[in-house]
Amino acid sequence: MKINKILLRFKKYIGFLLAFMAVAVLTGELWAQKEFKPSDITQIVFLGTGTPNPDPACSGNAIAIIVNETPYIVDFGPGLIRQAAAMSPRYGGKFEALNTKNIKRAFLTHLHSDHTTGYPDLILTPWVMGRDEPLVVVGPEGTKHMTTHILEAYREDIRIRLYGLKPANNDGWRVEVREFRGDGMVYEDKNVKVEAFRVEHGSWPEAYGYIFNTPDRRIAISGDARPCKNLLEKCKNVDILIHEVYSKEKLQFRTPFWQKYHPQFHTSTVELAEIANQLKPGLLLLYHQLRWGAAHEELVKEITAVYKGKIISAKDREVY
Repeated sequence: MKINKILLRFKKYIGFLLAFMAVAVLTGELWAQKEFKPSDITQIVFLGTGTPNPDPACSGNAIAIIVNETPYIVDFGPGLIRQAAAMSPRYGGKFEALNTKNIKRAFLTHLHSDHTTGYPDLILTPWVMGRDEPLVVVGPEGTKHMTTHILEAYREDIRIRLYGLKPANNDGWRVEVREFRGDGMVYEDKNVKVEAFRVEHGSWPEAYGYIFNTPDRRIAISGDARPCKNLLEKCKNVDILIHEVYSKEKLQFRTPFWQKYHPQFHTSTVELAEIANQLKPGLLLLYHQLRWGAAHEELVKEITAVYKGKIISAKDREVY
């Protein structure tokens, strides 16, 4: 009899628990945070987390997504090639993928100068170091125009390297530009499928984020963006969200002009917390941080006041 009573109570408890979970799911109250796990297949390397401000501690904006020892670069801020070289075995690093001649695939979010002033370096230095095939660059409208003018600007350098005393190969300096407009799949190979999604970045007509689908991770990169509906719709079920941010607390000490400007072009800590609460990534990584004197810990604290998931304010040369 005692056993039957215990079983009856257990069944009632399980029934109550299942009913509670069903209600929680329907009302969205059940926490569905993804779990972050390190990967041997896919690594994220922050080559630069900087902004237009020339902070010596933060190189220009650039990320390397390495999948099965193949690098994919997102954005070309100043210093990206030397940062990549620093992570290669030749200069004491551990990523052979970031040996400069191995950099062959790259993606642009938009054409702001702090995301593109490293572009000539990306084209030319890996070629000088031995890249023997054209660089593939995926980007929004305007990328081809920019590329044509960079190659024209360096025409004499290319000519002397091709036909001088130490001739280089005639392929590695070339660029295969793949422009796109609007949301959709923009690149695919055996390692990744890359989707572009339009974001809102002030008055920029063509600004995008990317989602990298690798064998074991779904990674979203916001690019420069203010909060927008399209990002929320496209970035569901991501394992890792890499998102730009500015300090809401420090904005109040900026001039009226900048207090008006930044909310139109970028995302505050409070806004990012709300975005993360909706997307619930396994890991939220901050980059392109406008801290204005705040420590990385202070920036994280502004977000964790609202968002309780795993979050890291990334620094140059960190790996995830």
